[in-house]
Amino acid sequence: MLVATTALLPLTGLGPGPAEADSSGVPGPAGAGFAPHHGVAPASARKPAAPVLPRDGWTVTAGDEESASEDGRAANVLDGDTATIWHSKWSGTPASLPHSITIDMHRTAVVSAIVYRPRAVSPNGRIGKYEIRLSNDGRAWGDPVASGTLADDATVKTLSFAAQGTRYVRLTALTEAGGRGPWTSAAELDLLGDPGSTAGVIDLSREGWTATASDEESSAEDGHAANVLDGDSDTLWHSKWLGTPIALPHSITIDMKRPRTISQLTYQPRQGSANGRIGAFTVTTSSDGASFGAPVASGTWADDDTVKGASFIRPVTARYVRLTATAEAGGRGPWSSAAEIRLAGPADPARAGAWGPVTGFPLVPVATAVLPNNKLLAWSAYGVDRFGDSHGYTQTAIMDLTTGQVSQRRIDNTGHDMFCPGIAILSDGRVLVTGGSNAERASIYDPATDAWTSTADMHIPRGYQAMTLLSNGGAFVLGGSWSGGAGGKNAEVWSPATGTWRTLPGVPVAPTMTADPAGPYRADNHEWLHATSDGRVLQLGPSRQMNWITTTGAGTITAAGTRADSQDAMNGNAVAYDIDKLLTLGGATAYEKTKATNRAYTVDASGSGQPVSARTGDMRFARAFSNSVVMPDGKVAVFGGQSYPVPFSDATSVMTSEIWDPATGTFTPAASMAVPRNYHSVANLLPDGRIFSGGGGLCGDCATNHLDGAIFTPPYLLNADGSQRPRPAITGQVPARTGNGTRLSVTTDKPVTAFALVRASAATHSTDNDQRRVPLKFQATAPTSYQVDIPADPGVALPGTYMLFALDAQGVPSKARMLTIG
Repeated sequence: MLVATTALLPLTGLGPGPAEADSSGVPGPAGAGFAPHHGVAPASARKPAAPVLPRDGWTVTAGDEESASEDGRAANVLDGDTATIWHSKWSGTPASLPHSITIDMHRTAVVSAIVYRPRAVSPNGRIGKYEIRLSNDGRAWGDPVASGTLADDATVKTLSFAAQGTRYVRLTALTEAGGRGPWTSAAELDLLGDPGSTAGVIDLSREGWTATASDEESSAEDGHAANVLDGDSDTLWHSKWLGTPIALPHSITIDMKRPRTISQLTYQPRQGSANGRIGAFTVTTSSDGASFGAPVASGTWADDDTVKGASFIRPVTARYVRLTATAEAGGRGPWSSAAEIRLAGPADPARAGAWGPVTGFPLVPVATAVLPNNKLLAWSAYGVDRFGDSHGYTQTAIMDLTTGQVSQRRIDNTGHDMFCPGIAILSDGRVLVTGGSNAERASIYDPATDAWTSTADMHIPRGYQAMTLLSNGGAFVLGGSWSGGAGGKNAEVWSPATGTWRTLPGVPVAPTMTADPAGPYRADNHEWLHATSDGRVLQLGPSRQMNWITTTGAGTITAAGTRADSQDAMNGNAVAYDIDKLLTLGGATAYEKTKATNRAYTVDASGSGQPVSARTGDMRFARAFSNSVVMPDGKVAVFGGQSYPVPFSDATSVMTSEIWDPATGTFTPAASMAVPRNYHSVANLLPDGRIFSGGGGLCGDCATNHLDGAIFTPPYLLNADGSQRPRPAITGQVPARTGNGTRLSVTTDKPVTAFALVRASAATHSTDNDQRRVPLKFQATAPTSYQVDIPADPGVALPGTYMLFALDAQGVPSKARMLTIG
């Protein structure tokens, strides 16, 4: 039997845990989970969105266990007592790593995570690197559905993966977190069930579908069953209530008119009233509309108005799908209602892309930067899963994109807690990080030496500020009232020649602010900046008012019109998909607790006058806190976000990804995610043309910390069966560094039709002002030899590290060659 809950995905954490510990194992200060001026996580963030599965009847076995010198039997992980443990064999000759432990549920259920409680009294045996595999029979085990690296601390860990039906779940420890010995231990293991959504599915078109119900109210209101398919959440199906109400159960049946493969049902409760919210339910299917089999999903939905989901034990091919309500969620009466019902099935990888397994990180990746050496830098705050105050150190991690391995390190030497910073990739590929919890500090990471150093403090302390590199190699910063006091966060520029800052008295922050009801504290956050020629910057959001900024001398700021008919769009974002052409997506009129928009706009800054903005196609889903990534072909992928933004919450999560095509101005749905990506999440284009999406949370002892990420393979790399499409390759030598206005000789293994540069990006808080795509002019000198021109204007090809892609006639990109310009 499946159990479904209110949100759409599993959340990390299972109730309160011990205080966070840094990499040395020393706990952080109690109660330091939140900065004094930041709201705490909502109550919903304290509970996992996916249910904890009941363990009755389960058994567990281990590859080895200690039974001679202590009671370290595997069965202890299911006894409900955190004082008893499973421990790998250590007496005599210790059993060597890896160690595995396997849970047999003795039934098939949808599972989405393992909750791992380390032993309480000793760090020995804490799991470091791990893998998770699933099996239906206990004999055939597929590839890992999740792998990763856990922090060396005593907190409860939730190891998420794409929800699916299974009987057996195996956790394998590959290393001990602290390298203390060849040991593995665990106090308790739980499994989380159906989160209501599974990765790799896509909504099915409802065109031509019909709906019928066991009963409906057609006299006292329009409660017809057909309303669940009309795309209008203000209309609804309601069971008959006039006169003598029809008793529960009530059912509604969708006829898709032909057999389809389905694996998920989504239920949107009625808006504006609680009556009739479905509580307990079952989902059954039929090929003929007469004979319905055993439930493919069942459970209980929470009594609230958020969109609910039910994942099937396994995909089913059927024509008819029936949702049966057996209880009203609040026990208010014998009623049932629904605003909308949708069905989803496995996505076609060639059209929707595909998600890889979830990779666990030893921290919440709140900020990330793509490095020239095929690595991804990530960091959180002073803690791996929480922030607060100004501790003077930061937890960092590096993911090796070649091996997939993740390492962790605490950075103390710069005296800088880099939570909620500004970020800019410098012209030589180093990463400049400013402000945040230590609001005046500035630090630089050098990927060539793997070293962090300090640079001069800013004149104005900041957090939530925006940054961009300038065409002259300087770094521009603006805004940031989250930290260091509210208001007056006027512009500054950092010089790479002197390592110092100078203020721009002619560039006040006030003209760039939104009308957020919280005032400057929220109104100057996460600005969208696009650097252009001659050291100029276009500020194009999130305020509806756009501005041109110059940075020479004292600087100037000049109004550049409004973003068409857009309102303020805080926690939306902007992406440079072509030369001086940008796409802006989503956001909301206030930082939180207001409806997000699904609107998108183009902004053309290529002319000599004011930028030209126009509304393009709308996204299918309203989003704030989402992330957007430009791909080598100029299309833009959008991930995550909430329709009603609330920091640290995963309610109203949008799990379906979307891809915008500049040729048509339309969005198409892509494969859904396995884990919500909302506040404090990131996304980055990788050198192999795939996209990393991760993070979310950082709220301490809450259930919405996502210490993980996953890689999305766009449809341009995949065949319909999920296999890799043949892709071109850049052969021969490409210089590691070149200048603006140079011509490169590039060879490929087969003819190509396009070349593009995509700048290495740095993302945090839905904003990535570093990414930009520059299509290149070129000419063929032989069937696979080309002369490729690097733009002469450093305002077009901004100084810094780029990924050089070659694309064939089908739009399939090569793996990139890394190239530093300037």
